[in-house]
Amino acid sequence: MADQEKIASIRQDAAAITRELAEAANLGPHHLLVIGASTSEIAGQHIGTSGTLDIAEALVEGIREVQAEIGFQLAFQCCEHLNRALVVERSTLERYNWTEVAAVPIPRAGGSMAAYVYQTMTDPCLAETVEAHAGIDIGETLIGMHMRRVAVPYRPAIRYIGEARVNAARSRPKLIGGERAVYAPLPQADGGTCD
Repeated sequence: MADQEKIASIRQDAAAITRELAEAANLGPHHLLVIGASTSEIAGQHIGTSGTLDIAEALVEGIREVQAEIGFQLAFQCCEHLNRALVVERSTLERYNWTEVAAVPIPRAGGSMAAYVYQTMTDPCLAETVEAHAGIDIGETLIGMHMRRVAVPYRPAIRYIGEARVNAARSRPKLIGGERAVYAPLPQADGGTCD
């Protein structure tokens, strides 16, 4: 489908965006990054119409390059035909105690990215839903349903992979309390009480 120069650019851009978000979100081995992508949109076509495994491979391998350096966990969102279930390693599913669902993604039911990931993982399975610490959405695939609360939009420096718009998010804990609440550790107690 795409020439070698475009494929190389997809891989480089995917790695750069992943690295930038991982740093901004302080991702580490105990964190989950969710990826949603339309290889059709990357190719400049309408979502769900022209997906290709060569684009999926470049995209995923760019992301995995950064994962190998930092060690975060990955979840790859399937398309709507599999209810946006996520391809994960079985060890990740068991670690987080997610609900497994039964399907094998293929390019026309799950999407090219999910199909490629499923074929190349060590022990792949599908999770019904996850709560990711950060996410990358390539081609407006709607990953928000798999983000932890509170999702904070993040705009990477590279805004497109191929022809697909890229958006990202990180999460933060909910801020609770009111005007007296403190959101960072105090150097010492202030002597006031609330009881």
